[in-house]
Amino acid sequence: MVRHGLVLLTFCAALTSCTVAPAQERRPIAWDGLGRDPNRPPVTKRRAANPAPAQDNPNQERERVLGTLRPYSDAWWAVQDEIEAENDRQLGSKLMICPRCVQSSPQGEDVTGSIR
Repeated sequence: MVRHGLVLLTFCAALTSCTVAPAQERRPIAWDGLGRDPNRPPVTKRRAANPAPAQDNPNQERERVLGTLRPYSDAWWAVQDEIEAENDRQLGSKLMICPRCVQSSPQGEDVTGSIR
């Protein structure tokens, strides 16, 4: 019985040594696209000694003024429109659409035609 256990233990040790890759050898892992890519190096957070000051919100002053105005008055709507225009401008500067993604419709064709 001890002999069989010794043979089994030797076999398992040999099998384990074949399956373990050396520590310095790093092979790419198949990635399914979900979660973090295991082939990329780990992300390390760096902290600056003097952090940059937070970017001022251009609408901060407008929002303060908006709070002092009578809701839905003409002046209130003017300030509200300025806030929305600034938000749209900021979004437009961040939004990037590749030219291939935007399909232009043919000029002479009716887009709402039948399905035949």
